[in-house]
This record gives sequence, structure tokens and C-alpha cells, in this order.
Amino acid sequence: MLRRSNFLPSLKQFSGYQQWMVSVVCVCLFSYCKSDRVFMSKSVQLTHVPLQTFGFVQSAFSLTHFTFPFHHAQTSPSLSFPSQHTLSRFRPPTTVFSSVTAEEPLEPPVSMVAIVGHGVASPLKSTSWEQVMLHTAKRLKWIDEGYELLVFTDECIQSSAEMGMRLQKELLKADILVVVAVTNKESIKWINLNSKIIETVICFDSSPDMKNRLGGYDVHNEVKGSIFGKLFGNSQSDKTKESYKVVQTVSESWDRHNSDDIRFCLLVLINAYIRPVPVLKNLRAKGFSTLNCMLRNCGRQILNCLLDPNCRKALQCLNQCSPVDQVCNYRCIASYESASLEAFSLCVLQKNNCLELDAKVPDKPYVPPMIMFRGANLSYEMAEDLFVGWLGSLEWSWRVIAGQNPAYDQFPCQYQLFYRGKAKGSFWYEPVFQVKTLEGQMVWRRRKYRAKRGKVPGTFYFSVLDNGVVSNEFWTIVDVADDLSWGLFHYHGAARAAGQSYTGAVLVSPDGAFPNDREKTKVVAALDKCEIKEWELYTVNNCSCIDPPLGIPEGSSLHTVVQIEDPNWMPI
Repeated sequence: MLRRSNFLPSLKQFSGYQQWMVSVVCVCLFSYCKSDRVFMSKSVQLTHVPLQTFGFVQSAFSLTHFTFPFHHAQTSPSLSFPSQHTLSRFRPPTTVFSSVTAEEPLEPPVSMVAIVGHGVASPLKSTSWEQVMLHTAKRLKWIDEGYELLVFTDECIQSSAEMGMRLQKELLKADILVVVAVTNKESIKWINLNSKIIETVICFDSSPDMKNRLGGYDVHNEVKGSIFGKLFGNSQSDKTKESYKVVQTVSESWDRHNSDDIRFCLLVLINAYIRPVPVLKNLRAKGFSTLNCMLRNCGRQILNCLLDPNCRKALQCLNQCSPVDQVCNYRCIASYESASLEAFSLCVLQKNNCLELDAKVPDKPYVPPMIMFRGANLSYEMAEDLFVGWLGSLEWSWRVIAGQNPAYDQFPCQYQLFYRGKAKGSFWYEPVFQVKTLEGQMVWRRRKYRAKRGKVPGTFYFSVLDNGVVSNEFWTIVDVADDLSWGLFHYHGAARAAGQSYTGAVLVSPDGAFPNDREKTKVVAALDKCEIKEWELYTVNNCSCIDPPLGIPEGSSLHTVVQIEDPNWMPI
């Protein structure tokens, strides 16, 4: 299974800055342009670089034209309207004083209410929207314990006076109201009447008669059936433009219909209209210090990238992706990856941190490792053997059935190779997988991770230098069947220099097929330990996996304790 493979950890952040980073550099080059040539020095000449390469320079260099969600004004750290409107919406933090000294200000809690259509199925494997939003409420707590999301169905409005009164009470103190799949006329009328004092009201997949409001400003629906429709009117004010940017980002994320993006939508709204969200701080531009750092430290790498057709195409492709659409970003890298792009990211991100980013490996949710296997206490050697899995009997350790994050698990034909290296105590993980390029070709990719034992058996620290960016991950063996017919591995990770952190899990088996029905209860129990619902899993396409580049280095070793003797599993 690929984990942040091929620059994945940086894409969500790096691609968003691509327009600014590359465009500003291009401006510097453009100032030396004559005809279709750029002269950087007496000895370095840029030839055959069409001026169309710098086509987005003019708008990008004007910092007021940055693509959402990046703002040039460092004094306004949110995604909200201009500062004269925004300051009144941010509640001041509470400072707790003691007799000795003042403590750090405490962030005020954020109160959110979700009203969903009773019994309405979501696109997430037909799970009810009520269950999806209840799970989202729990996942918000992983980000900040102060994020409170209460979920109601519109049935309480229609048939339960007691629940209706409770909902009405909660709306009086709500900062954000989220309405999902509500179409009942009486419910719509009641919600519109009782949400007038809430400054941020967002409606998804609901009646066009529902009223949307962002930071106290009405957002009207023009297109029936869309999530928000379009902002309309003749106003070209800053608040209208900023409101549209929020709508656009939230709408695009919601349309991807997965649990990560649903949570991201709510975080964007909190960040824009309530208070800054720390995990989104890397979605804000840092100013000209980034340009100075790049030119001072990475001039040669930038020039080489612009001279390299594939690197240049990768940057242009990334510039077209949403900063939060990791699938789009990754396909750009997979289609046009090159040594020049790797050197560019290694210099700008990893070595010099020109974007001034930071990220830590998450510690939530806490996932305990399995403690017993085949009736014996799990040891370090046994845990490594479980990772090694079927390698030796088959050409691979495991094949990925499904994963929790569709941004990665949408890639087909995923193989995992775990093995012990030549050096004493060394252990390696190599994911092999396919990617469909922008030209429609299926290409194989392979990455290599170093693994070290964690503090307790069944936990491991992984690290990889992938396209110039270091990712560090903490893996947990959650459960493996005694006959190795399936396994579940959980991970937390971060690419510090790319400002990106992440969590997820992979369900594996020897042939990439789901376990039989008698194992389903155990699989669901293992997922519960990770606080992952079955409907969150994205199934990997394991068809047409022709000639994968497998094999491990000569001199590597496999199992030391666990024996794999089941003759029923044959190579696929």
C-alpha cells in the first residue's frame, strides 16, 4: 500500500502554493525576457521556453489575485471577509489569571448544529446522513476537543415537541448550522425561521428554498440542485468575492463525498468565520519571505525545473488542481515526475523550508496494537513476521483490499512488500502500485520505507524520502487473522516540511479479496479500534494487475517465528 507515496504528503499543501511560488519566480525570469528567450547570465541561456509558460505571471504576481484559500495579508490569518468585517466575528479568547502569572489564553468552544433529512441515505455506501454526521462529530474532536457538533434529524421538528424544543435551544447558541438533505416544506420553513440569528448557515443537498448565510451575509441559490448554486448579484465587493471562494472550496470538497472532506468542509467554515483552525494554518501565504528564500537558496533547482519540460508541465498541472484535491495533485506528479522536480521540492521544502511549514504526527485517535497471535503474546519478531506475511509463499507480503482514504486508496493494484534487510535489525517496506496518468496510461510506481520498532510490539516508525520530501509515520498492527487470511494496519503520519499530517488504515489479504462472511465480525471489531466505519473504506481495484515490478533485494530475509504453510493460497 502506498503511504504518501511519490510526493503525496506534500501535495495538499505544495500544490496550493504552486501558483504563487512558480509564478513569482517566473516574474523574475520574465523581466529578462527578450522575444522568446530569457538570459539569466553570460553562461546560462534559457532557450525554447515559450512565453506561454509564464502565462499566469501577471495575475499571480498581483497578490490580491491569489487562488483561494491563500491570502497575502499576514494580519488576517483566516479565510473570512476583509478584516474590518472579520474582527467582529472572532470571539476573543479567554485569559485565565492566577495569583502568580497569566496562563495561555483558552480558545472558546465552537458550537455547531447539523440538521439532516430523516432516513435519507448518503452517497457513502447508502449510509444514512445521520450516521455520517454523528461520526463526523467524533472525528472533529480529534482536531480540537472544543469543536462540538450536535446532530438532529428533521423528524424532531415534525413529530417530537420535546426534541424540537431542544433543537430550538441549541440553535440559539450555535455558531454554525449545517443542513443536509432536508426537503420537507414544513422543516424548511421551521429552520429558516429559527436560524435567523445564526451568522453561518450552510445547506447541502437540500431544497433551494433553504437560506445560506456566511459570516452574516446571505448567499443566494441560483442553480437548483447544486450544493450552493452560485453567488449572484452585481456586487463586486470584497465580502462577495471572499464568500464565493469559501463556497467554491467547501462545495468542491463536499462533492468528493468522503469522511475526510466532509470534516474539512466544517473546518474551513470554522477557520473562516469563527476562529483560526491550527491544522489549516499552512493554507495561508507567508509573503515575500518565501520568494527570497527560494531565490537565495534554490535558484539553480528552479531554473533546472523550468528548463525541464516534464517538471514545467508538472508545475502547470498542479496549478490547475484544487489545493485540497490530493487525487488531482498526485496524478500531476505521477504523470510528469522527474529528477528536476524532486530536486526542486528537496531544496525548497525539505532543506530550506521556504514555505515556513510545520506539521506533527497526529496522536488521535489512539489505536492499540494486537497483543496476542495464535495464543501467544505478540513479540517484536512475531510482529515483523506478520508484516512479512505471505512473502516467500507468494511474491508479495499482502495485497490491499481497501483503505480509509480514497485520495490514496483509489490507486489500483496495490502490493505490499515487507522484509528484513542485510544489516542487523533493519526492516523495510516497499509499496508497489499503479497510477493512471493524465495521458491515460497505466504506470507502475514503487517506493521504499525504512521501518523501526516502536515502544511496544506491534508498533513501528516508518520514514521515507519521497520526491524530495521526508514523511514520518507511526504504524500499528491492529489485528491479523490466525490463518493470515486478512490483516488491518493503521497509520498516523506527517510530512513536516510540506505542512501536512494524516491518518488512515489499510485492510489487506493475500489475494486482495475481502474476507469471508464468518470473519466480517472480527474485521468490523478491528475497524472499531481505529474508530473507522466500514462505509468509510474505499475498495481498491485489483483487476488487470499485469507484470507488477515485485522482488526484493538479494540477501534479504523473511520470517523468523511465524510459519506460513497454508497450501490453499496460490499466486494470482
